[in-house]
Amino acid sequence: MKTKRHLKKKLFISGILLLPKVAGIAVASESLSITNTSTTLTRKEINSRIDTSRVIDLDEVTVVSQPKEHVRLRRQALSSNVFTDNELQSLQLKDISRLSSLTPSFIVPAYGSRLTSSIYVRGIGSRSGEPAAGVYFDNIPLINKGSYNRHFYQLDRVDLLRGPQGTLYGINSEGGLIRMFSKDPMKHQGTYVSCGIGTGLYSNAEIAQYHRPSDNFAFSAAAFYTGQKGFFNNINTGGNADLSNEAGGRMRFMINNGNRLSMDIMTEYQYTNQNAFAYGEYNNATGHFSNPSTTIMSGYKRQLVTSGLHLSYRAPRFIASSTTSYQYLNDMMQMDQDYMPADYMRLIQMQKSSAVTQEFTIRGNGENKWMPVSGIFLSHQWLRTDGPVYFGDDMNAMIKRSMLGGLTNNPGIPQNVKDMLAGMTITDNNVPGVFHTPQLNIGIYHESNLNLNRRLKATLGIRYDFQRISISYDTRSQFLLNMKMTMPGGNTVPLNRRYTSSLNGSAEKNYSQLLPKFSLLYSTDNSGSNVYVTISKGFRAGGYNLQMFSDIFRTEQGSLGAGLMQMAGGDMNVEHTPEDYSNINNTITYKPEESWNHEIGTHLNILGNKLHADIAIFHTQIRNQQLSVMAGKYGYGRMMINAGRSRSYGMEMSLRGSAADGHIKYGATYSCTNSTFRKYTDGENNYKGKRVPFIPQHTFSLNADYCLNIEGSKLIKSVTAGADVNGNGRTYWDTENNFSQNFYAIAGVHVILDFGKLKANIWGRNITDTRYNTFLINNSADGTSRSFAQQGNPLQIGTDISIKL
Repeated sequence: MKTKRHLKKKLFISGILLLPKVAGIAVASESLSITNTSTTLTRKEINSRIDTSRVIDLDEVTVVSQPKEHVRLRRQALSSNVFTDNELQSLQLKDISRLSSLTPSFIVPAYGSRLTSSIYVRGIGSRSGEPAAGVYFDNIPLINKGSYNRHFYQLDRVDLLRGPQGTLYGINSEGGLIRMFSKDPMKHQGTYVSCGIGTGLYSNAEIAQYHRPSDNFAFSAAAFYTGQKGFFNNINTGGNADLSNEAGGRMRFMINNGNRLSMDIMTEYQYTNQNAFAYGEYNNATGHFSNPSTTIMSGYKRQLVTSGLHLSYRAPRFIASSTTSYQYLNDMMQMDQDYMPADYMRLIQMQKSSAVTQEFTIRGNGENKWMPVSGIFLSHQWLRTDGPVYFGDDMNAMIKRSMLGGLTNNPGIPQNVKDMLAGMTITDNNVPGVFHTPQLNIGIYHESNLNLNRRLKATLGIRYDFQRISISYDTRSQFLLNMKMTMPGGNTVPLNRRYTSSLNGSAEKNYSQLLPKFSLLYSTDNSGSNVYVTISKGFRAGGYNLQMFSDIFRTEQGSLGAGLMQMAGGDMNVEHTPEDYSNINNTITYKPEESWNHEIGTHLNILGNKLHADIAIFHTQIRNQQLSVMAGKYGYGRMMINAGRSRSYGMEMSLRGSAADGHIKYGATYSCTNSTFRKYTDGENNYKGKRVPFIPQHTFSLNADYCLNIEGSKLIKSVTAGADVNGNGRTYWDTENNFSQNFYAIAGVHVILDFGKLKANIWGRNITDTRYNTFLINNSADGTSRSFAQQGNPLQIGTDISIKL
């Protein structure tokens, strides 16, 4: 009897280890966790997975540590998508902008650099200001949005959650949440090497080592390089306008003291150096793209350090967690702000940011009727921004014309003075500035999950969030006015006068928010299918718009007028009154944006678990909407205000299926979003009913793989052929809805050859060479309305090879 029981136990364990191969999942056996903090697979569930036509829940296949959640995503009352390591590799998903192309209602346009990471979810988002979605990396909240768009490598999984996640995740998760998880050295073993090459001189290389010396200790080290020469030439400066090089590395150490205490230490560094903002002139009537042609080559450099310590203690009735992090960002952006060969304006922005976070969480352990989770979160960010703006010769000539106004035609002004003014020049015109903008955030939260009966579950949550934002600024506008005065004897005397306008001030605002959440989820069967309803509140943080100081000074210079006569007698230093500072502080400050989200959805496992369908219908009302407008009241140029309200409603759908005994796997997503202004006037125009810019009305994606197993071959084990297509539109680029990108679609293909330890992925993206805009801006720097667009990448083909040793 003992021998039989021992044999049965060995067979059961062997079946578990063979499960990924039997189910047709191309992951290492050690990456499948059978038991974890939130999921325990029963013998019946394991046996059900032997049917290779069934679809395996990705959230279950790649299990990750979740200190705040009790159950898997598809058993929660929310809309989400999960991407595993296999999908990230086969579809070449290397950052969040590529990832969003396969996610409904979740858009991260490629604006031309790693810095600009604008996120739009269900009609929430904007070009500037705070982000609409939070980003977590290995349970560490990324504080500075400049660190969001990073290169993906050696990841186990990425989650995208839609709808407000503020109850558990707090500030800036109004639209949703992105969670990235690196590979766990406790589950992965060995050496991973990969390299790739493609058109545009794309190149990529990775190496990673995972080692587990004992049952209680494991560590990993990984490094990467990626780069490209690019596709778009700057015809004025010469060179590729989208050339880029990136490199970095990560180390991770994990210690488990039995089943009670665990420690996870991670640190990562990433370096980016890229030519950026390849915006070329675009003809809206003909759809013709011109190559970028700027005065200088725009660029972006960035150094990122992310370090974290996660501690977890498991008791019979609760699990307590602590996550501590330190984050450092040092970057520099250089941009030709008029995007033309003529020299109007250029900006250099340098940021140095340090942030620390601390979060304590405690949640119930086991399966009980009441499953609570409570926590406290603290973060502090120190941010220094140096943002000098330089006005070029063409802008100086425009400022001169604005300054002179009607002075040269005034009959009361002597002719020699008119001649002097007509011959004057402006040089050394720039706006240096140093800005300190520290931010403090404190959050206290609780969420209760109540199993009302065997099928019905209610979730009640509340969070109190406190935010303090501060600014101190030391900036000035300065230029040299060069004139020649004719003396009574006919001689000319040069006059060089210095103009200076300085602003040195500070401001501080405190905001507090209560973020409630309520949901009901009803399980319709025993396979995991359910329907749900959720009501939740979200918000985006307030802040300061630093770049508008150059507009303030530009307006002052243009209205100088008769003050030019004063400068004939000496240098000018503009004084500012307390009322000026009050107006400036009110102008640069914008308050938090608030929203209420109402959602009805379902997660279905149908056709004998051969198809997973996730469908959601949402309605979102936004108040104090953050909008970038012209400051007509004070005459101070652009600013972020809270003058608008909007409404978004729509639906989103995700499908995942399997057929032909697991040889065919397919997926599809679709979303439609109607996002319009309900209240927004700028003093001259009423935009009620206009579409909110940058929000696609429709998004969709389709993908399918066919895997052919090569029986009896010692060389090759399988060949997988796949295709995918995704698209979106129409997308409006301005509040007037005058400029837009029509609906478009791009297609890709890939063939994966599996030789066992070696895999080769031959891929193509945008194989139809579709032309489309990812971003468009209208510029009138020279007095003529011109459009400049970031064009999507053309046809790309390449090969990636990966080896597991």
